[in-house]
Order: sequence, then C-alpha cells, then structure tokens
Amino acid sequence: MSQWLIYSIGFLAQILFSSRLVIQWIASEKQKMVITPSTFWSLSLVASFLLFIYGYLRQDFAIMLGQSLTYFIYIRNLQLQGEWKKIPGILQWLLLLVPSLIVIYYFNNNKIDVNILFKNEDIPKWLLVLGIVSQVIFTFRFVYQWLYSEHKKISALPFGFWLLSLVGALLILTYAIFRKDPVLFVGHGLGTVIYTRNLFLIHKNNAKGSPI
Repeated sequence: MSQWLIYSIGFLAQILFSSRLVIQWIASEKQKMVITPSTFWSLSLVASFLLFIYGYLRQDFAIMLGQSLTYFIYIRNLQLQGEWKKIPGILQWLLLLVPSLIVIYYFNNNKIDVNILFKNEDIPKWLLVLGIVSQVIFTFRFVYQWLYSEHKKISALPFGFWLLSLVGALLILTYAIFRKDPVLFVGHGLGTVIYTRNLFLIHKNNAKGSPI
C-alpha cells in the first residue's frame, strides 16, 4: 500500500479526533464550563477505528495498543448518554465485533507478525518504550474517565481526564518528533491547547464553587 494512502488514513483519523475536541471546546466555551456532547464520543469511535488501521499499516504497536484500549470506552459513554440505543441493532453488533474479528482474521492469516510489531528497525527499543508509555498514559485518561462516569452514572470529562490528556499528549509529541511522524505531531499539537484550556475552565469553575 502506498505511503500516501496510509498517511491519508492517519490524517483523516486525526482530523476526526481534532474535530471532537473543537466541538467539545466550543460547546464548553458557550456554557463557560466543561461539558461532554454526544458528538465527542461518536467521532471518537470512528477515529479510533481508523487510527488502529493506520497503526497496523505503519507497523506501530504503540498506536495500535492505544486505540485497542479505548474503543469500547467510547461505546460505553454513548450508552451512558443514551445515544447508543439510537443506533440500529445491526450496526451496534458490527461496531462491537468488527475490531475483534479484524485482529482474529489477521492473526489466523499470518498478516500480523508480533515480532515485526515489536522489532521494527525504524523504531529503536527506547523509542518504542517511550511510545508505549505515552500511549498508556494517554489511554489511561479514558479509563479514569470511565470509572469516574460509572461512579457518577453520567458521561463526564473531569479534571483528571484533562490533566492526563495534557501529560500524555506532550509525551506523544516527543515520540512523534523522534519518530518523524507528522500524523501524531499535527493531531496532538492542537490537543495540548484545548487540554490546557479545559483545565483552566474547570479550575475557574471550582474557584467559583460550580460543579465539574
């Protein structure tokens, strides 16, 4: 597959990821507090699938790991917001099963070589470790968000989510510079600005005694 097509998939995923942040940011600015529109999770789900494919095509295990861990959290947040039930049943099952079926298919047909994923000559071990740690931190923000939302019984984006987002994004930007990956660099460059802004909004509302 041509590099042009691979990068197109990656950039499309990052455009969707960036769009969800812009939509969330604009909605939050209007309300003067951090809110979570359902579009945020819908775009997250589609973008996550595309970035997983990009990671596979780039033989980049760190990217694949990050998307695998968050995909179903996006679905759960749509369920908490009552949006998931609005999706036709057949499409629900496809969204739930397709990621797993793709992995099973690739492994059974020897299209994924685990050794290649971990021993990519273009990625030294120290850089692979940095990429994995960055993705784990960046991904854990959604684990934290999921646990928080399950506790509150609502879909919310608390302070801890944005703090982990900022730390993870800065680490991924470092990884992207060494990896010379324009997709990751462009995607997370805009994110750091929005993460910082949301932290400010939450801090400002907390100072006024408003709920997160």
